[in-house]
Amino acid sequence: MDALADDVGVIVPTLLILVGLVGIVVPVLPGLLLILGGVLLWAGMDGSATAWIVFAVSVLLAAAGFALQYLVPGRRMRQAGVANSTLVLAVVIAIVWAFPVYWMINSSFLTPLTISGLTPTFVPFGGTLQNYREVTTETPFFEALTMSLMVVVVALVVCIAFATLAAFAISRFRFRGRRTFVLAIILVQMLPAEAMFIAQYKMISGFGLLNSLAGISIIYVAMVVPFTIWMLRGFVAGVPIELEEAAMVDGCTRLGAFRRITFPLIVPGLVASGVFAFIQVWNEFALASVLLTDDDAQTLPLWLRDIAQQSNLGAPEWGQIMAGSVLVAVPVIIFFMIVQGRMAQGLVGGAVKG
Repeated sequence: MDALADDVGVIVPTLLILVGLVGIVVPVLPGLLLILGGVLLWAGMDGSATAWIVFAVSVLLAAAGFALQYLVPGRRMRQAGVANSTLVLAVVIAIVWAFPVYWMINSSFLTPLTISGLTPTFVPFGGTLQNYREVTTETPFFEALTMSLMVVVVALVVCIAFATLAAFAISRFRFRGRRTFVLAIILVQMLPAEAMFIAQYKMISGFGLLNSLAGISIIYVAMVVPFTIWMLRGFVAGVPIELEEAAMVDGCTRLGAFRRITFPLIVPGLVASGVFAFIQVWNEFALASVLLTDDDAQTLPLWLRDIAQQSNLGAPEWGQIMAGSVLVAVPVIIFFMIVQGRMAQGLVGGAVKG
């Protein structure tokens, strides 16, 4: 009987919470109240009378909310309820999505003893910066940061330059092998990266470029160029060719028309493509672990792996791992803050014509 009571005490509040989540989609108040009731009942599984009373009140209020939603006439009220429900649902989804990020930041300020405790700490009151001091002073953080920044800059500059010209060529010119080239771009994206590790390693090793900026940059450029070409192709094709023809009638060369007319119009597309390329290069781990084996030539993902592998009596230092993860994420956040305006335009601009 005790086991059955425990099962009921877990299943009932869980079902109530699920019903409340579903209820959010149409009636806001009933869904939220059912969630509240389920959580409180779950917290009071020991038979607390207060939890049962609060749950009973929330059920009554939820029933009243359902009645108001469905029994009170008026189309405007129903539309407002749906709009509010959608807003609440979006907020709930955003909170669920953002919670792991918050937990990473929160844990980075906690001491190892607090992190390993049985009671979770949701707000780092009395936190410490010791984790950040240790990962920046006792590990080669700045060397790895410098390496990552150099790799990203080199890969982005070369990739954007090459992809822009290639996208312009396949969008504006009709040449022999054009369809084959476009098809090859698509097929390259379908190949698993792991299938080319051995060939890439032998090629870079043969050139004597292992553990070097040039070697890893060549591979990263080859990795992101196909997708960047395919993405920029839509932006270039979305610019009317008549604009370039008008510029050439006024005396511009083909290159001058591209530089003065087409290029400024595809800047949002360049930003959007650059963001995707930046994320791929910044977070790439597998290729870097194969081509960069020296401790002096590590990118930030490899540096973070080394922190995770360091242990004290077999227990990972989760505070340092979380602090390292925050430091890896900060440049990405700064980059997004700089380009977010252009990126919003670029994400939809390439859908005009492909």
